[in-house]
Amino acid sequence: MSLPFSNGAQVAASRPLPGRGPASPVRWVGLVPAIILSAVLGGCALSASPEGAPPEVESAPSVVREAYVFAAAHPEVLTQLPCYCGCGAIGHTSNYACYVSEVASDGSITYDLHAVGCSICVDITRDAMRLLQEDRSLPDIRAEIDRTYSAFGPSNMP
Repeated sequence: MSLPFSNGAQVAASRPLPGRGPASPVRWVGLVPAIILSAVLGGCALSASPEGAPPEVESAPSVVREAYVFAAAHPEVLTQLPCYCGCGAIGHTSNYACYVSEVASDGSITYDLHAVGCSICVDITRDAMRLLQEDRSLPDIRAEIDRTYSAFGPSNMP
């Protein structure tokens, strides 16, 4: 028997050991790491929208909302990373600009809606999030982003 997870992975369920019922803790011990791994690989994270987000962001898929939350919280990361979707033509100067168009002196954010409909922007952000969790440095993350996405279009950064 195999168990499907949200990320498409299949994990084989162990058979009960002789003399142990189906609720045996031994049977489930092997599944705990698989369940945790599935949650991580499935993109389970914060699914809330950023504060003050427009309705388009609020109603976007959770991966998009998570990217907006990350962008609002980590401009020091995304301002250092390019985007390769061609958004330089509309004035974007980093991956951060795909999410945020302005930050007022009181800290309130005006969101750019570009990333709501652009999977390249969101994929770059999600890769940055993953690589940060792997304790990669910003120069390493930038090199990985350049290597992965340069085939999609021009960088919006030098």
